[in-house]
Amino acid sequence: MADAAKEQEYEIVSPPSDLRSKVRELTPREAKKFDPVKAAEAALERLSPHFGNWMDNETKALNGAWSEVQSRGLSEDTLATLFQAAHNIKGQALTLGFPLVGQVASSFCHLIETVPSPEKLPILLMKRYVEAIRAMVLEGAKDEANKTGVELLETLETVTNDFLGQFPSKNNEKDN
Repeated sequence: MADAAKEQEYEIVSPPSDLRSKVRELTPREAKKFDPVKAAEAALERLSPHFGNWMDNETKALNGAWSEVQSRGLSEDTLATLFQAAHNIKGQALTLGFPLVGQVASSFCHLIETVPSPEKLPILLMKRYVEAIRAMVLEGAKDEANKTGVELLETLETVTNDFLGQFPSKNNEKDN
C-alpha cells in the first residue's frame, strides 16, 4: 500500500498569503484582559448602523427572486433562487435586528421545503410572504413590540400549517 500511495499524483496548495502576518499577537498581559465576546459585541455595535441597509438589500434580493417567479414561472431554478433569498433573510434577520422578519422567512422556507413539488406550491400564499417581509422591513417591524407584524406572522403561519396539513410529513412517513 505504501508503494501505491507513492505512485499517486498529488499537489500541495499553499495559500496566497499568510494571514498570521495580518494580525498582531497579543502580549500575555493583553491576552489576560482580552474578552472575545466583548470585542464581538463592540464590532456589532460599530456595524449596527448598516444593518437596516443590509436588510433592505436582502429584501431586494427576495423581491428580485419573486419577480423571476412571476415572469418565468415557478420552476426548480426560480424556486431555488427564491428559497435561497428567503433562507438568507431567515439566517441574517436576528443578527441584523429583525427577529420577527426572520420568523416570517423561516415559515416561508418551511412552506417551500415541505411541499413536495413546485407546482403544488400556493402562489398567492408565497406572494403574501414576500409582501409581508418587504412591508415589515420597510416599516421597521423588528420584534414582538410590533403587534401588526406579530399578527401577520401568526396569520401566515396558520394559513401555511393548514395548507401543509394535506401533505404527509417526513416524520409520519418514517413511522408508517
